[in-house]
Amino acid sequence: MTSGSGDAKELGTFLRTRRAELTPAGVGLPDLGTPRRVQGLRREEVAQLASISTDYYTRIEQGRIAASVPVLESVSRALRLSPDQRTYLFNLAGKPAQEQPAHSARTISPHTRRLLDTLGDSPALVLSTTMDVLAWNRLASALFLDFEKLPEEDLNYVWLLFDRPEMRDLYADWASGARACVAYLRMHTAGRPETPDLGRLVAKMAPYEEFTRWWEGHEVAVQGTGSKEFVHSAAGTLDLDWDTLTSSTDSDQFIVVWTAPPGSPSQEGLRRLAAHAEAIGVTAGEAVARETAGRA
Repeated sequence: MTSGSGDAKELGTFLRTRRAELTPAGVGLPDLGTPRRVQGLRREEVAQLASISTDYYTRIEQGRIAASVPVLESVSRALRLSPDQRTYLFNLAGKPAQEQPAHSARTISPHTRRLLDTLGDSPALVLSTTMDVLAWNRLASALFLDFEKLPEEDLNYVWLLFDRPEMRDLYADWASGARACVAYLRMHTAGRPETPDLGRLVAKMAPYEEFTRWWEGHEVAVQGTGSKEFVHSAAGTLDLDWDTLTSSTDSDQFIVVWTAPPGSPSQEGLRRLAAHAEAIGVTAGEAVARETAGRA
């Protein structure tokens, strides 16, 4: 691949991982019974399914050629990629081409800060593409952690989810939530493997075997909407829906908001959470504000 056209090494790893998950019978190919040196499909079988030559597919997987959009579509179908996986493949291949910043801006706009402050009845966070916690409202601090008291280098949602026992205890199904966060992280950082923030985070996560296993599994997912069950010591069980909004002032920032249906037990739980926030005195905040103050 030409420089700047995508992440050739990750693209090759992603394609190999995906074809290793398939079997000839699973994609409608005859299994001739000959010994297989690789798990899953061979390169020639993927090429056959994609209606391209084995040499051409091999060069794509080895990063020696930039595939066209039609070829990527054919490979995506051949490997039975999900919509999220297809998007990830195209991002890695640099299709459509788009400039990517070296790292996510850590400064949030006044508009975003006001939005967080108006969401007084719902926990809300601003996250970067590498899941750094850039800003939070009072209910988010009450639900998760008092972010204001954390060291600057620990303000990353993935890190906190694995490292802090109280975060593990908060999730009714921690493994499912943590695995999804790893998939979001890989999806959001597609095409920018040299991002310093990402490299530092992956290195920092090395002691956690679950993270390493899921990260190397190359699972991807779009962080859009969903539901999570939390078990909070003061608010009780909370079944919350979450939505992710892209910041209008910085496309590398995401606003995640957790809400409950009107009149539901979880809405009452959020009221208890608000009372708890008042009692313990947690506040809204921003990572940048603390970082600046620390240098003064």
